[in-house]
Amino acid sequence: MREIEDLREAIRIVKHAHPFVIEAMVILPEHLHAIWKLPEGDADYPMRWSLIKSGFSRGLEKTEFIRSSRLNKRERGIWQRRYWEHQIRDEWDFEKHADYIHYNPVKHGYVNRPVDWPFSTFHRYMQTGVLPEHWGSDLGVEDFTCGER
Repeated sequence: MREIEDLREAIRIVKHAHPFVIEAMVILPEHLHAIWKLPEGDADYPMRWSLIKSGFSRGLEKTEFIRSSRLNKRERGIWQRRYWEHQIRDEWDFEKHADYIHYNPVKHGYVNRPVDWPFSTFHRYMQTGVLPEHWGSDLGVEDFTCGER
């Protein structure tokens, strides 16, 4: 739980200095997914991710194995070097990606229902009436892909 709070704090710090809106997000033990909306004319996702990753990593004890290639670049072994970036094209595309994000804890076997995973914007969607509490409970993994129409 401490790591979740540390990650949230790193995100808050970066959002304050370099604004963005979290449209959808889920944090799992070994990865996370997010949809962000940046200010008009600003597309610097890489800088924000870099600041979040470094801000979070500084607070962690260095217990993970770090390859020499990462040591030379002063990188930690807890983050992937790359991430998948996708520009949302329309409302349908947004909905498919947000659904995929919210269903991810079920997909990976952490919970049986999206509502049972505490580290997700699913709860915000539920509180604002966008999704019902039982959403995703009667569907399977195959219903949540980000593929083409």
